[in-house]
This record gives sequence, structure tokens and C-alpha cells, in this order.
Amino acid sequence: MFTGLVETIGTVSEYVENDTSSQEGSGGGVSIVITDCSSILDDVHLGDSICTNGVCLTVTDFDAAKTYFKVGVAPETLRKTNLGSLSQGSKVNLERAVTSEVRLGGHVVQGHVDTIATITRKEPDGNAITYTFELRDCEFINYIVHKGFIAIDGTSLTVTHVDDTRAQFSIMLISYSQEKVILARKNVGDTVNIEVDLTGKLIEKQVELHLKAQIEKKDSALNNLIASLVEKKVKELVK
Repeated sequence: MFTGLVETIGTVSEYVENDTSSQEGSGGGVSIVITDCSSILDDVHLGDSICTNGVCLTVTDFDAAKTYFKVGVAPETLRKTNLGSLSQGSKVNLERAVTSEVRLGGHVVQGHVDTIATITRKEPDGNAITYTFELRDCEFINYIVHKGFIAIDGTSLTVTHVDDTRAQFSIMLISYSQEKVILARKNVGDTVNIEVDLTGKLIEKQVELHLKAQIEKKDSALNNLIASLVEKKVKELVK
């Protein structure tokens, strides 16, 4: 679990599309080596989770001096995220998994990206910047609400506007955050990784299961209510 508060910005030093080294298990997967991140590697261990541009990735290797770490990227992750567009020199947001001593200053971020979005607008607003995004997979707009949480490239941000019909939403990036995350370096047409707030998906699932159970039970409160309403309408029409 992560908080969406980016700890540092790292640099991709290697991007290997067909890594056959022993660190990648069966071999043949994509691997990424990330440097410029010593500040978060003081307590690193093999198997640790590090959120990289919003994606929870597993540390498969690091050097004794702790100047870099290596991660593997599964095909499903490449399909869901924009990690496939990374290359040598790309900058990435990094955050270690939370510990019991960490303040939850952002929101609960799983590092399980739902989809990607394209920047459609970037406008200065005082010393802040307003970004508007359009989702690749429109159905996820259902979980994005005004003043709700959203993780963009792993950064916890607040939604300032939602356009359900266009599957678009906006956020505001304050001046302090512009120096701490990679979003400020991106422009119209660039893509970002999106993780919607898990709460909305959990509520939807529970409502769906509850309604299904009510419909399948003949004498449920829902079926009795529907029967009562239908009976009332039929009587009104007959009258």
C-alpha cells in the first residue's frame, strides 16, 4: 500500500524488453533499472514493493552501494499502463510502501493502475497549473467524483472537475508539487497512469451483490416494493 506522496524522482537507466537474466524468474520479461534514487534505497530488500509512476513493482535486484534498483514488468502491466513508453533517461515518480510510522497524508493507493489518460489541456492558474485528462477506458469515469481522490502517475491529487459525458476530469497542481512530481514536465498529448479511488469500486460491488440477492429472493423487500408499485399503477390505469 502507498500514500500517493511521491518521495523522489528517479531516472530510467536501462529498459530491456527481453530480459533473460536470472533476476527475472523464467526470463524473457521486460525489466527496468532505475537510478538517481539513493534516498529511498537505504532500507531496500529484494522483493520490496516500490510504486513507480503509480505502478506497484517488485525489486528484483540492487547494487551494494544502493545507487539503483531493478524491477520486472509483466505483460498485463504493460497493457494497463504507459510503462511501455519509458526509455533510457525517462523520469519516474517513486514511493516506497508505507510503514506503520508513515502519516497517510494522501490517500490509500494500491499501485494497481486501472487505465491511462491523455492530457487534453494544461493551463496556468496563478502559480498553479490546471490539467484536464481524458480516459482511455471511459467506464472508469464512474469512479471519479468532484473533490474526490485520484492517483495520477502515483501522485495523490484532488479532482476539481468531472465531465461524465466526455470521460474527462481535471486537477490542480500547486507550485510545490510541480517541483516534486513528473506531471509538471508533461504536456498536452502525453499520457499518465490512472488509479481511481478503491472506495467507489467496493461500494458498487456491494450494491450490485445486494440487489442481485434481493431480486432472486421472491419475498424480498425489493420484490415486495416493486409488486406494490406495479399493483398501484395497474389500479390507477384500470380506474
